Amino acid sequence: QVHLVESGGGLVQAGGSLRLSCAASGRTFSNNAMGWFRQAPGNEREFVAVINWDGGITYYADSVKGRFTISRVNAKNTVYLQMNNLKPEDTAVYFCAADRESRRMTTRQTVFSYWGQGTQVTVSS
Repeated sequence: QVHLVESGGGLVQAGGSLRLSCAASGRTFSNNAMGWFRQAPGNEREFVAVINWDGGITYYADSVKGRFTISRVNAKNTVYLQMNNLKPEDTAVYFCAADRESRRMTTRQTVFSYWGQGTQVTVSS
């Protein structure tokens, strides 16, 4: 059974940094795109960042571009999200996701088949 487990969330002041991790188990995702999405209270889940299978291509939401960096270590079956200069509007539950299909790149969350349980990020002003 496939599991994606996020960690690294927490409470941080505005301007601070956090690093989220997502460790996958049950199958390897070294040939699959992986991404991060987030959902704030009262809002729909939205795209944050995605990385292709070898880490050579990344896409970001405009709201996080220049502040967040997505990366992966395929040998560890793990994807990361480095978040710098955090803002109160970044407060949300952050979810990791993996695409079932190999060598595909998308930002559409409906395409991602596997999801983690989420980790809370709270940014105080």
